[in-house]
Amino acid sequence: MKITSAEEVVNVVKSGDRVFLQGAAMTPNELINALCERYRELKNVEIISIHTEGDAKYTQEPYIDAFTLNSCFVGGNVRKSVNTPDAGYIPIFLSEIPWLFKRNILPLDVAIVQVSSPDKHGYCSLGVSVDVALPAIRTAKKIIAQINPFVPRTHGTGIIHIDQIEFATEVNRPIHEHEAGVISDLEHKIGVNVASLIEDGATLQMGIGNIPNAVLDNLNNHKRLGIHTEMFSDGVLPLIESGVITGEEKIVKNGKIVSCFAVGSRKLYDFIDDNPICDFRDSGYTNDTARIRRNPKVTAINSAIEIDLTGQVCADTIGSYQFSGVGGQMDFIRGASLSDGGKPIFAMSSVTKKGTSKIVPFLKEGAGVTTTRAHIHHVATEHGVVNLYGKNLQQRARALISIAHPDHKEVLEKAAYERFNGRG
Repeated sequence: MKITSAEEVVNVVKSGDRVFLQGAAMTPNELINALCERYRELKNVEIISIHTEGDAKYTQEPYIDAFTLNSCFVGGNVRKSVNTPDAGYIPIFLSEIPWLFKRNILPLDVAIVQVSSPDKHGYCSLGVSVDVALPAIRTAKKIIAQINPFVPRTHGTGIIHIDQIEFATEVNRPIHEHEAGVISDLEHKIGVNVASLIEDGATLQMGIGNIPNAVLDNLNNHKRLGIHTEMFSDGVLPLIESGVITGEEKIVKNGKIVSCFAVGSRKLYDFIDDNPICDFRDSGYTNDTARIRRNPKVTAINSAIEIDLTGQVCADTIGSYQFSGVGGQMDFIRGASLSDGGKPIFAMSSVTKKGTSKIVPFLKEGAGVTTTRAHIHHVATEHGVVNLYGKNLQQRARALISIAHPDHKEVLEKAAYERFNGRG
């Protein structure tokens, strides 16, 4: 491995290459920015990624003359771009993204990653974003990296030897951090409702944000909880410290927190660093439904943009506007439903910030169905919890209306009556 400047490292990339970018907290922005500065000499470079942090210059003028994003997830920094002809979005489960690389559906020419300093054996860690970065480095023709001593060294399979890295540059700055927000009274009510469904000994999957944190805040009296998830954040730390999360009833990696990435504060990264309790794997492992279901009482907590009266869930679009991505929602919803005692849960506020109901007669025109009505079970809002599993369409409508915002119940009841010809 040759250590040199970022500008020299990215000379590995040639016109027509397909280039993978590691994402989330591990986004290698120094190398990305250096690559973008070559826009005058490069043509038709395809960028493959999931969620990244930073400006994503490759989606902006004048860089789009050289680069085209083909994203497997959509974050705020690329949302505008993927809704134009200048970029693309690939609908795919997080569990299956590794197959795109392994099966040469999207063969990679170059993988750009951020790694820890090498240990005494020459191995660097992929840090807190192993997810699809591990299959990317295992299949890419060339690997370039930025080496950063701030990168936590994670246990699991996310390692790479320096001999596999063609060129590297050194950086010395904290990786991206995400501070938790203040939980509102409404979010607290949702958290209480969801927490009422969680049993002692459950294996949890949750995301990041105020509602997952509100749920975790209400689990202090629970016992023997475990974590098998695609990601986690600071909300789990108090429960680990208090002995609520022990993982002792888990089947897959008993006693360990299994995840493919993490995003949070410096405190979280310090906890993860060289901690054998944390087991980081690629998304093909963590999100494999057959593996998820082996754990007891898998409780998957996900969210939605809108849910129609029959239980169809839209979680990645607003109408035809691509807002986020399919991600791992279906991986865990299905895994939880097949787990012994498992509970797939959708947790959301009953209305948007603008006061629009999230429980709707019909999904918006052009909306994607992220989770089908055959997969949905529990739905929680600040107004209560219902279980749609085993209920017919009319019963589902009545149940969902019962947890809708009072300001919208009359409209929903009328829509249900008209839809079911007075059988609602």
